[in-house]
Formats: sequence, C-alpha cells, structure tokens
Amino acid sequence: MGTMNKVGVLGVPMDLGAGRRGVDMGPSAIRYAQLHTALRQLGYAVLDYGDVEVPVVETLSRKNGRSPGGLHHLQAIRQACEETVQSLKKMPEDTFPIVLGGDHSISMGSITGASRGERIGVIWVDAHGDFNTPETSPSGNIHGMPLAALCGFGDPQLVNIGWEGAKVRPEDVVLIGIRELDPGEKLLLREAGVTVYTMKEVDQLGISRIAAETIERFRGLPKVHVSLDADVLDPTVAPGVGTPVPGGLSYREAHLLMELLAEAGIVTSLDLVEVNPILDQENRTAEIMVELAASLLGKQIF
Repeated sequence: MGTMNKVGVLGVPMDLGAGRRGVDMGPSAIRYAQLHTALRQLGYAVLDYGDVEVPVVETLSRKNGRSPGGLHHLQAIRQACEETVQSLKKMPEDTFPIVLGGDHSISMGSITGASRGERIGVIWVDAHGDFNTPETSPSGNIHGMPLAALCGFGDPQLVNIGWEGAKVRPEDVVLIGIRELDPGEKLLLREAGVTVYTMKEVDQLGISRIAAETIERFRGLPKVHVSLDADVLDPTVAPGVGTPVPGGLSYREAHLLMELLAEAGIVTSLDLVEVNPILDQENRTAEIMVELAASLLGKQIF
C-alpha cells in the first residue's frame, strides 16, 4: 500500500462472460454492503468513478453474440475492458483502485489498467484457474479465460486489450484456493510455469505459509494486484456465486490471507468479482467481500 490513502472505486457490471445472469448486479450489491463506509472508517478518501457501460445481453443479437472462435460476446466484453483500462488511467497515480464486478472477464481490463504498463504481480484468489483459451474452453465463456489472456495466451482480441501483447508474466502469477480446473487449462498452467496453490495445498501448508511464500515472490515488484473471486469461499459462507464449488476457503482463511497481505504492504490494486445477488441470501456474499476488502486495506482486529 505504501502511501496510498485514496481509494478509487469503479464498477464493471458485466455478465457477458458467464453463463448465468445476475452477476451484473454485483457492483450495486457491493456498494449497498457499505464498501465506502468501511474504507472511510479506515481513514481512506474514497472516490467513486461510477460504472463502465456494459451492454445488456438482450440487446446483443445472437449473430453478434459469438465470434468465429465460438467465444460468447467477444466484442462487447473487449469494449467494456478497453473502457475499464481508460477509466483506471484517469485515476491519480496515488490512488488504490478497487474494481467491482461483474464476472471475472473484467480483470482483463482492471489488471491491464492498474498496471499502467509496469510489471505487475497477480494474486488470483479463486476456485477456478480462468486459464482457458478458446481451444481448451469447454463452454466458450470468456470468464474462464481472462488470466490466460493477460499472460498472452488465447484470442488476440483479448490478449491485446489496452495495448498489444501479454500484460503479466506467468512467473508473476500466484493462484490460491483452486479446486476446479479443466484438463487443457491444467496443462497450460503447468507449461507456462504459473504457481498454483490448490485447496490441497491450503489444507497441507496453511494460509500463513502460502501468504509468506507469495509475499516473498512479489516483494520486489512495483505493483501487485489481488483478484478476489467470491467463489473461492466455501458456498456455505458465500452462497451468492454463479459457479459454486464445495470445499472452499473458510471465512477465517480468507481474512487471514488478506490481513497478511495488508501487513506486507505490497498490494496496489484489487478486484472484487463474481458476486451474484440473485443467488445470494440477504446480500451476505457482498458483505463478506466488503469485509475482505477492508482487511486487505488494513483493518485489524486489535
């Protein structure tokens, strides 16, 4: 965090990358869960930059829906991610950006924009690897591809968002909480040399050791981004997600990870994604995401 005492909030109400509707209401749900109040109580000046414009699925014709590669809503997603990059560029340099999703495809815009062209480490906290390419994807849903695209793999129209080429080096990526990977994705993650801590490692090593290893890896980098997918949490803790997978992080494990990253002071930007209020219970999932964001930005128990 360093000297950042300003937070810039940007919503990207995107549900085009996923198969289920409702995740476009994520930004509203997270704001409604008192994100701004929680951050102001920690002493931050919070400025909300509103939402990036994302077309509603119904306005996109079936014809335009799929690109030749079989990718759903490629152009509309690319456009929204380009706008996300531009919106983040407008934030002052000393601002900590928090981007509210939407589905995880927004990270192609948020991480690109937050990097400002500098080397950036990515801590991808998720049940899924999101490391598919059009060739490996079983569904054609782009929310399963953003991390691969950021690392330079996949459709050039996704890889080249913001500017041409990869935005992140595979060795600068750490995945935490993974418990569901497609076969092609597994192979690509291995070949690319990405560090993956599945739930097996979480159980074996514990979150504090995983956090320590991650912090050590990223300590020298100018920027580090946390991309937090609500479905990394166990569905009993966070029911409001489109792709729940049993056996996720507990409430305390997720907080401990955020608290340890906060202590290290290395994180410079954050995504909160895949909150689906339609599937939630009384906005609980959005409230937990706000609590985790507060922990990452320095809220302590004592």
